[in-house]
Amino acid sequence: MPQGDTHLLKKLLLTLFVLIALLAITAFFTLGRPTPPDVQVFRNGQVLTMDGQNRIASAIAVREDRIVAVGDDSDMAPYLEEAEVHDLGGKTLLPGFIDAHGHFPGTGVAAVTVDLNSPPIGTIRSIDDIQQALRTFAAGREPGQWVLALGYDDTLIAEHRHPTREELDAVSTEHPIFVTHVSGHMGVANSRALELAGIDRDSPNPEGGVIVHDRDSGELTGLLEETAMAPVQALGMDFSVGEILTMLDTAIADYASKGVTTAQSGGVDKGVLEGLQLASRIGYIPFRLEIWPFYKMIGPQVLSGEIDVAAMESEWFHADTIKIVSDGSIQGYTGYLSHPYHTPFREDENYRGYPTFEREKLADIVAEIHRAGIQMAIHANGDGAIDDVIYAFEKAQQAHPVEDPRLILIHSQMARDDQLDAMKRLGITPSFFSAHTYYWGDRHRDIFIGPERAMHISPTRSAGERGLRYSVHLDSPVVPMDPILLLWSTVNRVSTSGQVIGADERVPAMDALRAMTIDAAWQIFREDELGSLEVGKYADLVVLDGDPLGDPADLRDLQVVRTVVGGVTIYQRH
Repeated sequence: MPQGDTHLLKKLLLTLFVLIALLAITAFFTLGRPTPPDVQVFRNGQVLTMDGQNRIASAIAVREDRIVAVGDDSDMAPYLEEAEVHDLGGKTLLPGFIDAHGHFPGTGVAAVTVDLNSPPIGTIRSIDDIQQALRTFAAGREPGQWVLALGYDDTLIAEHRHPTREELDAVSTEHPIFVTHVSGHMGVANSRALELAGIDRDSPNPEGGVIVHDRDSGELTGLLEETAMAPVQALGMDFSVGEILTMLDTAIADYASKGVTTAQSGGVDKGVLEGLQLASRIGYIPFRLEIWPFYKMIGPQVLSGEIDVAAMESEWFHADTIKIVSDGSIQGYTGYLSHPYHTPFREDENYRGYPTFEREKLADIVAEIHRAGIQMAIHANGDGAIDDVIYAFEKAQQAHPVEDPRLILIHSQMARDDQLDAMKRLGITPSFFSAHTYYWGDRHRDIFIGPERAMHISPTRSAGERGLRYSVHLDSPVVPMDPILLLWSTVNRVSTSGQVIGADERVPAMDALRAMTIDAAWQIFREDELGSLEVGKYADLVVLDGDPLGDPADLRDLQVVRTVVGGVTIYQRH
């Protein structure tokens, strides 16, 4: 949800300066990050190295923040006398999970907003449930304060539609209300929120967005798609310092407990970029960050050097990839398809969604960034959007050839075989939101794209067969940060109803684990220091209580018992 996360985090920089002032700036910078033990040995377990041969060892040794030995007990002998020894007791040790695409610290928003998710995530089953949840939250807020909610899904509630402006007005006309769709690509505002944002029935659609009107009356329904949400979110997500800290702390604890050692915030503005860099530099965030400046907000400043991302670089913080959004969400009907949606949208049998940019404009943007030698990550869900990205990047490569560009194609949800071939040829690497098969697989099959196309979403096996290196991700907070569920989904492709969505695209657990570790590191040019357990690399580790190479059906039962970043344990289950 790039628009929401950007506005949500605008106050992060101010918050952190306040925090530093409260804690005393000199002392805070002096303390820095925790120091890892001089030497540690993890032994008596299954060590999945994720190296080039997928070797499996039984022990590793770590000196300070780096791995110094991988093997068995005999290889650990030189280190045991001085080491802090951790007996794995048969558990599995592997590289820490790399969040290949998400919006940290977006999962923390749930701590200060209303959760409108339906099962399997939440409990909302109707618009009446939505209204009741909003009323309960609004009762604790002063008149005029915003009521924000996340996660409603029009296809999972009884009415099978979006709530309306009038239904939100029935909750409150004193509070501005905005509820965000589960896709993060649209939301509904009440009359007060629209008024404050300056949106009325005569407001024009912004580029890449739609202000939805009732077809009969012409009045605003309250539904705002894509970029049309921005004015409302900019006002509604003006959180207090205390709320921002609550969100940040909640997200940090969430990611650490799930085994994430590198988190991503994919699509940020200048304030969020600087705020997260500061939070990382002072050690407030205990894991590594991969931050992508959002082209629409600060791309030109990054390209001109006005914002110097290179000066922000450290072993803990990278921000050298620019994010572009080329379409929306399949489940929001804003993903851009090459052929119409399976169920006609608003009775239009030819509706295919829409792109964020016209094809030639996208090509111009891609060419400008490519010419500057900067890596790109481009969001493209529908195959129509993927066609546009391939067209744009092929033109850019012809004009300025780069041998190993690694353009990251985010989601690549409906990538066709011919598009995978083109990705391989051009140096494009897909990152699949493969948990779509769990959360939306049934509805993709029955509602959005039909059985044939649904069976091919997130085509991990087809990509692998072509020698395409790929990653998998969760796009949190669109869905919860849960790498174990991501692993299970990528391997099994089972929907919430228990149906397999595309059996031919299932992959072995080892392939899925590589997509969450070494191949995710490779995508961001960090494979020499992250993603596998090899001598010289950072000691970023996760310990699981079971065997991920066992029965695929049991993968979902695995639990994280320890998370280690740079030799420092940041989470341990007791």
